[in-house]
Amino acid sequence: MEELFDIYDDNKNLTGRTEVRKKYFLNEGEYMLLVIALLETPDHKFLITRRSFDKKWAAGDWEIPGGGVHAGETSFEAVCREVGEEVGVDVSKADGGLVYSYKNVDLKRGDNYFTDIYHFVLPMTMDQVTLQKEETIDGKLAPMEEITEIAEGGHFLHYKRILEALAAEKQK
Repeated sequence: MEELFDIYDDNKNLTGRTEVRKKYFLNEGEYMLLVIALLETPDHKFLITRRSFDKKWAAGDWEIPGGGVHAGETSFEAVCREVGEEVGVDVSKADGGLVYSYKNVDLKRGDNYFTDIYHFVLPMTMDQVTLQKEETIDGKLAPMEEITEIAEGGHFLHYKRILEALAAEKQK
């Protein structure tokens, strides 16, 4: 089944239009909505996953769970669904929430999107994590120092934005 997404305007308002994901070229003033989630344990380790090697983009790189918001879905519903699908963790009642949003405009590739970054703190171990085999090949709980090392090697997605989100959260 084809995945539909809502189209947002420059101000992150719904336009009332939907399109098929991966088939529609986003034009100027059109955006899709993405979500990613920082899942942190009380002892300050973050759940990170490694992308499958058969991924078209950033194969084998490390990241945090997330994905596209489906048509008719809220940002929070999407982050709960994506985290559940990718790592089998329920964040619907976890401490935390939306901490940061940013806009990306790439008119040449039609890659215009808003990304909502969530930060949840919850007790978890890797025994409680179920990796989605189609999406990931590995996962672990890592301190920020290890994530920084991976990022410095050029293999951690969204690292700069994660730091921006954590800094914005501290300022609240």
